[in-house]
Amino acid sequence: MHPRIASGATGKSTAPYGSWESPISAAVVSAAGRTAEGFAIAGDGRLVWVETRPEDGGRAVLVKEAAGPGGKALDVTPQGFAVRSLAQEYGGGAFAVQGDTVVFSNYTDQRLYRQTIGDNSPLPLTPDYGPVVRYADGVFDPHFHRFVTIMEDHRHNSSNPITTIVAVGISDPDVKEYTMLVSGNDFYAFPRIDPTKKRMAWIEWSNPNMSWDKSQLWVGYFNEKGEIKEKICVAGGDPTIVESPTEPKWSSKGELFFITDRRSGFWNIYKWDEHSRAVTPLHSLDAEFSKPMWIFGVSSYGFLGIDDTSHKIVCSYRMESHVGVLDQDSESFLKIDIPFSSVTNIVVSGDRSFYIEGASATLPVSIAKVTLDEKRTMATDFSIVWSSSEDVAQYESYFSLPEFVEFPNVINGQHAYAYFYAPYNNFFQGSSDEKPPLLVRTHGGPTDEARGVLDLSVQYWTSRGWAFVDVNYGGSSGYGREFRERLLAQWGVVDVNDCCSCAAFLVETGRVDGQRLCVTGESAGGFTTLACLAFRQTFKAGSSLYGIADLASLRAGMHKFEAYYIDNLVGNKQAYFERSPINFVENFSCPVILFQGLEDTVVSPDQATKIYKAIKDKGLPVALVEYEGEQHGFRKAENIKFTLEQEMVFLARLVGEFKVPDDITPIKIENFD
Repeated sequence: MHPRIASGATGKSTAPYGSWESPISAAVVSAAGRTAEGFAIAGDGRLVWVETRPEDGGRAVLVKEAAGPGGKALDVTPQGFAVRSLAQEYGGGAFAVQGDTVVFSNYTDQRLYRQTIGDNSPLPLTPDYGPVVRYADGVFDPHFHRFVTIMEDHRHNSSNPITTIVAVGISDPDVKEYTMLVSGNDFYAFPRIDPTKKRMAWIEWSNPNMSWDKSQLWVGYFNEKGEIKEKICVAGGDPTIVESPTEPKWSSKGELFFITDRRSGFWNIYKWDEHSRAVTPLHSLDAEFSKPMWIFGVSSYGFLGIDDTSHKIVCSYRMESHVGVLDQDSESFLKIDIPFSSVTNIVVSGDRSFYIEGASATLPVSIAKVTLDEKRTMATDFSIVWSSSEDVAQYESYFSLPEFVEFPNVINGQHAYAYFYAPYNNFFQGSSDEKPPLLVRTHGGPTDEARGVLDLSVQYWTSRGWAFVDVNYGGSSGYGREFRERLLAQWGVVDVNDCCSCAAFLVETGRVDGQRLCVTGESAGGFTTLACLAFRQTFKAGSSLYGIADLASLRAGMHKFEAYYIDNLVGNKQAYFERSPINFVENFSCPVILFQGLEDTVVSPDQATKIYKAIKDKGLPVALVEYEGEQHGFRKAENIKFTLEQEMVFLARLVGEFKVPDDITPIKIENFD
């Protein structure tokens, strides 16, 4: 370690950008790779959540909050089990809790199991069909003592599984077949049961739409046998209104709330009046109160007060991110000041308290308990219950804080957005006659977004002297339907233009070195990365993680959930060819490194193999890293660490003009080593 780091001296040494020593190692980043994949409240008021553990091969474990301050959280899931659904490939909504009873989807066989918290003997609820029948987004039914859940059945057609809403018995000791409740459409989500009456709300949609393009909210009424006897469409059924309702919830008094983007194009909270069949917004705002449903189990709001008597809803919204309380009576929104600047999930736990998953520029993704004052107008307590990186505070003096950037793109008068991180290290600085290299990250989805929060995988770069920028190109979520739909029929054009425009903007404003621009991305972001390299001359090197090189091949092997998504984003057959980097390898002019999981069912591993061989045959420097046992997104700590190190040393050797400060043995680079 550099002596200044060891001694804690305040003076800064001048060293080339990219060569700075930093304690934020790839091992530290991989150790901070834990994620929370859903949470709920147990009967005693304590939090239960799913935690993924890279150090345990990415295993997902159900954990219960400690009984008191300073106590130790309890692992609920016994060895041999993992709480993870594979429904729609991306999963989510893998468990539900009622009292001290948990029902969860087990990863290896995808069966539903019932478990009493504290008992390490889960009991199966569904037959052993194997992992071809999957469950997600389930809830307990208080009227018929059963579990109602989304079921995805691959037994008859693996490429076109049948998705339904079914009921599963939870009291009978013998495993029995499910009872069909709702069927006939392509997709279902959010089955939610009214606690006061025998009725259920749900969301459904059909191809070629994704749920955020166009969906419907329905309410069905149970007969005495627990069957849906009649149903009505609450939202999404009017052909003159384009909307995508999501997240239905019943209050304890039987009132139905949901989020939709009708007319304004922004997801706002609405309420349904059963008598008049009218839906009305609670508070109209050009901001997003929800997000695209890539995974099941999203929870963006909740009802405060005992039996909802307060008429107040705790929620959050973005373009700028705010948490607050929405008063139904006054239709006002009161912001609540908490340390999080970005929020993903909210679950109410009491009269004046709720749990919230979020992060900020200096706090990693965490779950916190928030307690409000009696009037529910301000937070009186904010305590972290779980953190993706408990030891992160020791590195705070190395953190680069995000700068929100709005930049012009190639369309006159149009802008896109990004979060820029300047190089920062408490003990090093660059020389006045040098600009730092830049790594542009293109997020996946592509209907997703980058957030300006603490991410150690970003700080890994900035603390070593790299500039880093997370781009929210046209098509990203968080900015309303109009911005999101910029990418329709324009994937590989708008995203590429915006990423290149962002890099050019940072060069023009004097922030970075225009001769050392690099680009990286995962999945759909990997496609944008490869497209930038194939169709533009902006970047000097690129890194693609399980990215897409051949759009036609992706479309041919795509799973049902996204079967038409690519068509909507790309367009016609000619566009499929013209925007696929694999068809224009002759345009590549710079080095590329590729990383791929060999069990990826979303982006086939042969995508990476094809582009690797083509670039190699052209004579350009190229490297390919393949991981056994990894799927779409790396979950194992050793692979997360190796990927980050090899990406860093690859770009440093070929573009950076500096020696990395870490002891990393580089892999062989074809046409270079």
